[in-house]
Amino acid sequence: MTSFLDYREGTTEGSLEGHFLIAMPSMDDTRFRRTLIYLCAHSSSGAMGIIINQLSPHIRFPELLAQLQIIPEMRQDRLPAELEAFPVLQGGPVEQSRGFVLHSADYTIDNATIEIGKGICLTATLDILKAIATREGPRKALLALGYAGWRPGQLEAELQDNAWLHGPAEAELIFETNLTSKYTRALNTLGIDPAFLSGEAGHA
Repeated sequence: MTSFLDYREGTTEGSLEGHFLIAMPSMDDTRFRRTLIYLCAHSSSGAMGIIINQLSPHIRFPELLAQLQIIPEMRQDRLPAELEAFPVLQGGPVEQSRGFVLHSADYTIDNATIEIGKGICLTATLDILKAIATREGPRKALLALGYAGWRPGQLEAELQDNAWLHGPAEAELIFETNLTSKYTRALNTLGIDPAFLSGEAGHA
């Protein structure tokens, strides 16, 4: 199976790595309808991104920590409020059993953390979840299960077909806890009112 690092091989000047992808209203794939994706890799080898505005319907953060044996199962209902409320997102349809943490650059793990954009890092190890659970992790973070992947040339074709808008990512919006507002706010950063957006519009 393609790994995250594979998607970064052959990165070119026109790469959208570190940008947002915003699903157009005409998106016919229900898995991506009204999604906001942070693109973590984009090269001649393909593309990989994480949906940052869909809550996972299957598991809460305390349950995940207990399943991974980071905390004892008996403690999952006695975590601090901020950990009880820490969202677990549905990052995409690929490798949904694997966790990816997008986080601020104040926390890194040698040979595990990759800087994607300015001040935005990606770590996919248990160590960062352990640090978050003990409140020793990054100042800002989100956890997503799974990711969205595109084979070589696929994302470019979808952009040509107006399936996505794209634009520079904003760290504040990545870590915004109000998931329902992210899609509209991302459109607003491009100067677009979603009420007037049609499926025939071009990409930014």
